[in-house]
Amino acid sequence: MMSKNLRAVFFQNRAALILIAIGSLNLSLTMIKSGLVYDDFGMGFWGANGHDGVWHLALINHLSQGSLRLPIYYNENIVNYHIGFDLLLALIYKISTIPSPVLYFQIFPPVIAVALGISSYVFVYLWQKSKSAALWSTFFIYFGGSWGWIITLVRRQGFGGESMFWSQQSISTLINPPFALSLVMIFLGLIFFLKRRWMLSIIVFGVLIQIKSYAGVLCLGGLLLSAIFHYVKTKDSQLLIMFIGSLVVSILISFPLYNYSGGVFIYKPLWFLETMMGLSDRFGWARFGEAMVNYKYGGVWIKAFIAYLLAFCLFIVGNLGTRLIFLFKKWGTISYIDVFILTVIMGGIFTPMLFVQKGTAWNTIQFFYYSLVFVGVYAGISVNSIKNKYMGIFIILLTLPTTFGSLKHYLPGTPPAALPKEEIQALKFLAKEPEGVVLTFPYDRLSVKPESPIPLYRYESTGYVAAFSGKQLFLEDEMNLDIIGFDWRARREAVEEFYSSLDEEFVRNFLKDNDIDYVYWVDGQRATLGETQLGLERIFENARVDIYKVIK
Repeated sequence: MMSKNLRAVFFQNRAALILIAIGSLNLSLTMIKSGLVYDDFGMGFWGANGHDGVWHLALINHLSQGSLRLPIYYNENIVNYHIGFDLLLALIYKISTIPSPVLYFQIFPPVIAVALGISSYVFVYLWQKSKSAALWSTFFIYFGGSWGWIITLVRRQGFGGESMFWSQQSISTLINPPFALSLVMIFLGLIFFLKRRWMLSIIVFGVLIQIKSYAGVLCLGGLLLSAIFHYVKTKDSQLLIMFIGSLVVSILISFPLYNYSGGVFIYKPLWFLETMMGLSDRFGWARFGEAMVNYKYGGVWIKAFIAYLLAFCLFIVGNLGTRLIFLFKKWGTISYIDVFILTVIMGGIFTPMLFVQKGTAWNTIQFFYYSLVFVGVYAGISVNSIKNKYMGIFIILLTLPTTFGSLKHYLPGTPPAALPKEEIQALKFLAKEPEGVVLTFPYDRLSVKPESPIPLYRYESTGYVAAFSGKQLFLEDEMNLDIIGFDWRARREAVEEFYSSLDEEFVRNFLKDNDIDYVYWVDGQRATLGETQLGLERIFENARVDIYKVIK
């Protein structure tokens, strides 16, 4: 990636090495405590890792078996999801035999964090020919934050408010590993772009859609517009050829795993603005939120326009934080790299302003993550032009509170979710049993949650049995089934009927017709009929878990 001269420039820059070391440690703190077994409560999961991390572990473990089966929904294959990151870790797991939780939580985070720092630094240095601009841009990529911490301080809630304006900030980059890996790929693609290594650029931008589909869409749009801009300016068609090559690769590797029949996005303009103002766990100015919606539905268009415009400005300003300094960037001549970056920024802003995702509406905010990253790149270039060192220190001090406020969710001794030791023991047993389909108890979203750490089966609808047993589940992780577009509700109703039924013939036929081989119950979960009536034979039990095999 780096020539001999560039390596010398990088490794002789002590400030860059220190920044990347501190930034990588900072990002890794959100991950490295999760997935370890603790004496008090078992395997702990901090932050979003209790759901998202478990989902990736399920994919990694099943892909390592050479299967494209969907681990959380029997008799279906993986569709409408980018598997590049999970496939990479599955291959490493298969070759190294390092346990997948260790790979996912302890090894991958610092490695990808360092790669992100190096690739972003090298890109900006090659592009701007400035070590200090590269340093500042890398700083914003590692530490960029919102103004949410000011609001929480005013409200006497301490430092916090990372996603008050809906978007996650830099500190949470590794919580979304495909996003983190996609950033490294984008910066690599841009480096190859600058060095005119077209074939490598085609490969990197082509496979990006299977690393993170949002990144693939934004970058293909950026490549197209930058190629057109470059052709109009120079009559050089090389970038157009590169775009076509990247598009072809993207189509070839994404088509087999996508089902577009039902659509992925719903046109719902300004939903993020309405919910940002209306929800108490976001900015939460309820009166303003109600007023803006009433203006819209009442046809009071001038007031509605002003209200939504103010909310949009709050969304942008609030999320950008100190990165707003990019507005003072001295533009000069616009290059095709600028066109690419500006396309990604604008696409990332306006896509979630117009569309939400089926099943999980808020997922489209991930387009905006890329806007924040590249605004951070421009912010670094802008700060570099400021010669007053005290202003630089002031910017750093205003940027860091988001990081400090967010880390408090990942550093406490007690996690919000855990996999108890008894379940670890049970799932290890189940993993050694012959291949088969597992039925669990339906997740009860309305049940009263115990104090932390909450056992995974009560924390959220997750794919933890699939993740830690390696077996395919009949129904698990309803949240991700929504995201990838499966209508799971009829199956859930059938499962609930199985558990409540008094018809012995029906329940036995249910298990037989759905190819169910194992039943996994925790903390006294049971069906209305007894195990003998259900046709089950207990093969494992401990203080918390019973595992049954279906008698066939």
